[in-house]
Amino acid sequence: MNVLGIIASGVAALFITVALAKSARRVALRPHVPNEPGGRAPRAEALRRTGGATVVLGVGTATGVALWLGAADDAAGSVGGLLAGAGIVAALGLVHDLKPLRTALRLGVQIAAATLVVCLAGLPPAAGVLAALWIVLVTNAFALLDHADGLLTAVGLVTAAGLLTCALVGGAPALALLPTTLVAGLAGFLLHTWHPARLRLGAAGAQFTGFALAASGALIQAAAPSGRAAWAALPALATVALADSALVLISRRRAARSPLRDTDDHIAHRLRRVRVTVPGAAVLTTLWAAVPVATGTLVYADLLHPAWLLLPLAGTAAAVFALLRIPAYAPPRTGSSRTTPSRTAAARRTQTSGVGAAIPAAASAPGAKASAPGQGAPAARTAAGHPTVPPPPTGRPAAEAAAAAAERS
Repeated sequence: MNVLGIIASGVAALFITVALAKSARRVALRPHVPNEPGGRAPRAEALRRTGGATVVLGVGTATGVALWLGAADDAAGSVGGLLAGAGIVAALGLVHDLKPLRTALRLGVQIAAATLVVCLAGLPPAAGVLAALWIVLVTNAFALLDHADGLLTAVGLVTAAGLLTCALVGGAPALALLPTTLVAGLAGFLLHTWHPARLRLGAAGAQFTGFALAASGALIQAAAPSGRAAWAALPALATVALADSALVLISRRRAARSPLRDTDDHIAHRLRRVRVTVPGAAVLTTLWAAVPVATGTLVYADLLHPAWLLLPLAGTAAAVFALLRIPAYAPPRTGSSRTTPSRTAAARRTQTSGVGAAIPAAASAPGAKASAPGQGAPAARTAAGHPTVPPPPTGRPAAEAAAAAAERS
C-alpha cells in the first residue's frame, strides 16, 4: 500500500466521521426529544452515549473501501481480521450502551474477536495466545479511559499516531491502514467530545478504539523485523491506559471494594480533586501518554536505545504513587447507637414538652385562683364548681368523659 492510499483513506475517514457526528449531534441536542417511558434516562442522553458509533462507521467504511480496492496487498487477511474483530466488539459495546450486559459475556465476545484476529493473521499458537490475551487486556484498559470528556479520544489519537509511525518505519504499510483511519476518525470526533461534551464515545466507540489500538500493536509487533526492539517499544505505547487500570485496581484493593464496580477513582477523577479542570485533566493525561508513545516510537525506529524506556516507566510509576495519595472515596458513615448526654437531655426535654402539650394541665385544688393572663387558660369546672376530670389516656371520647364528671358531681 502506497502513501497516497494511506492519505486518501484517512481523509475519507475524517470526512465521514465529521458528517455523521454533526448529524448525530443535531439529533441528540434536539430540545423536544421526550423521555423514555418507565422513568428511564432521557433519549437525548442515550443518543449522546452512542455517539461513538459515528467513529466506528467512519473508520470502518474508509478501511473497508480501501480493502475492497486492494490497498492492503498481501496483508488483506490481517487487516480484514482487525476490522472484523473491532466491528464485533463495537457492536457489543453498542448493545451495552442500550442495555448493560454482564462482564463475563463481554469478555467472552472480546476473546472470540481477538482469536479471530490472530487466526486470520496466521500467528503461531503460542504467540497467538499471548497476542489474544494482550488484546483483551489493552482493549479494556483503553476503554476505562473514557471517564472524562475528550480523554480517550485524545489519548487514542496520540497512540494511533505512534502505531502508524511504527508500521511505516517497520516496513508494514498495510498494517498502517487502520491506525491511519483511526487517527482521522478520532480527530474528527474530538471537537464533539471535548468538554462540555455534546457526544460521547460510549462503550461502542471506546471498545472499538481500544481493540483497534491493541490488535494493531500486536500485529505490528509480530511483523516487526528481527533487529528492532518491538518487544519493548510497542507495549510502551499503552503505558497510560495500563497505569490507569493499575491505579484503579490498587486503590479498590486497598479500600476493600469490588474491582468490577466502576466509581470515581480514575486518573481524571483524582486530578479533579486537586482542582484541575476537566479540559486540563485531559490535556495533562494526553501529554503523559505522549511521552512513552514518542519514546517507544523512537526506540522502535532504532533511534534510541531500549534503556530509554525506563525513564517514562519510572515517571509513570511515580505518578501512580502520587495519585494513590489523593483520596478517591468518601469516608464511611459510622452510625453510632450511643448518644451524648446533652443530646439525651435535649431529647427528654423535647419529649416532655410535647407530652405536656398533648395532655391537659392537672386540675387545681378547690378554691384555687385562676391563672393570670398570659399563664395559660384556667381549668374547666362543672356547674357545681368542681374541676373536670381530664380524659384518660385510653382515648375515651369527650362525651363519655363529660358524663363521668357529671356523675361524680
